[in-house]
Amino acid sequence: MMVELGKYAGTVLAAYGITILLVLGLVAISLRRGARVKRALEAQERRMAKNG
Repeated sequence: MMVELGKYAGTVLAAYGITILLVLGLVAISLRRGARVKRALEAQERRMAKNG
């Protein structure tokens, strides 16, 4: 079911597309940064356990 957008269809669909790309980019950045922080935390925990 497609909503009738009239003469603004291109603009509205482009805005939706850009929004989806930006949200996906933010999710990717967040996941990558989370993995990096997790590795750094694990490394710090190993150093702390090694040093007692």
